[in-house]
Amino acid sequence: MVSKKTVNGRAYYTCSECSFAYESKGLADKCEAWCRANNSCNLEITAKAVKLPG
Repeated sequence: MVSKKTVNGRAYYTCSECSFAYESKGLADKCEAWCRANNSCNLEITAKAVKLPG
């Protein structure tokens, strides 16, 4: 299940499988679905991951 974290007033969504963070829930959902189905990460999705501030 994708988790939501708010940092400095901005929402970030984290894939529960690989812990990559995204600015949109849709990308985090896609990442999580891929990770579960393939037991790996998709480079096209993870290229859009962001580093959480702080």
